[in-house]
Amino acid sequence: MNSSKKHFLEGWTRRKFFFTTLAGSVAASVRPLLGMSQAGGASVQGKRPLIVSAGNGFRWLDKGMEVLKNGGDTLDAVLAVVNQVENDPNDSSVGYGGLPNEDGVVELDASVMHGPTRMAGAVGSIRKIKNPSKVAKLVMERTDHIMLVGPGATRFAEAHGFPREELLTDASRRRWLAWKETMSDRDSWGPGLDSPEWKERMSGLLPPGMTEEEKAAELAYMREIILHPPTGTINCLAVNEKGDISGTTTTSGLAWKIAGRVGDSPIIGAGLYVDNDVGAAGSTGRGEENIRVVGAHTVVEMMRKGMSPTDACLEALQRVVRNFNKDMTKLRRVGLNFYALNKDGVHGGATLWGPPPGRQGATYAVHDGTEAKRVPCAPLLERPAQP
Repeated sequence: MNSSKKHFLEGWTRRKFFFTTLAGSVAASVRPLLGMSQAGGASVQGKRPLIVSAGNGFRWLDKGMEVLKNGGDTLDAVLAVVNQVENDPNDSSVGYGGLPNEDGVVELDASVMHGPTRMAGAVGSIRKIKNPSKVAKLVMERTDHIMLVGPGATRFAEAHGFPREELLTDASRRRWLAWKETMSDRDSWGPGLDSPEWKERMSGLLPPGMTEEEKAAELAYMREIILHPPTGTINCLAVNEKGDISGTTTTSGLAWKIAGRVGDSPIIGAGLYVDNDVGAAGSTGRGEENIRVVGAHTVVEMMRKGMSPTDACLEALQRVVRNFNKDMTKLRRVGLNFYALNKDGVHGGATLWGPPPGRQGATYAVHDGTEAKRVPCAPLLERPAQP
């Protein structure tokens, strides 16, 4: 899901949790891990091979499934999906075209985990390299390290033949300039959002040839990402017919971040975790809150205890709520999703907040070998209608 479109509304309330927290998970540990898995009290039969991804990977899942059906490695399958998103200039949350840091520079993070060998690799704050997930795989394969960051990660990529490329597209530059020109009334960059001049000034950034409808939509989007800096990201997980599992998470990170900020995506155990004996999990959304609960690892450990993938994702989100002492005023500024699959090919996903009444909620993408489809994420908290 492209989290840059999320709206934070007043008047949020807490709903009942989907399950009885960690105490209940101990009792759930008697459930069988293999064969038939439980979800919300109902038996769910898994299917292999299977690929799960954040919603922005939907149209590329066929490529990953083709790798699996041809006997390819599960890590190659998930990379076949996310590399397409990294290359897409129209996805402003990943790779080429990603929204930049506060200096107008695109910085990328990524991680990979290979279940059969139990190996991992990651890069953080890498610049000028379009496919950080491929570089993360090379870190795993060609070094005895787990993570490379900053200029060192860029030099490592260049040493392996990756060209330096400008990742800031015209659209992303335009949106960054709109953010920069709006952020302060104490400099000479431009008027604030409340200024009557704002639309007129921002219209000057738009390319010629746009229709009035397109201009209105772009200005509305600019306003939204200025008010609520998007996080984005794509996570992708796969299990093959034999039960081998791999995963990857890749992102351009939080828009307008301080240069050098690294979120959860390249952090093994937070933005991604794979255990070939159990399953895999990953996330999109507010990385800082995920890091604090080591979310992906938490999800996999809950599945190890016998929880379904969806219930395990909800447990990780519940820990985020606990960290805020259930303060809904603070929590309303947090958006976070988890995705998971177990070794049997049972999948699940959960989101911290449900949608406003009458609107569609968060979804994730699944390919079970037959076709790709979108599946709703289970919401932990419910928001009411806007007052």
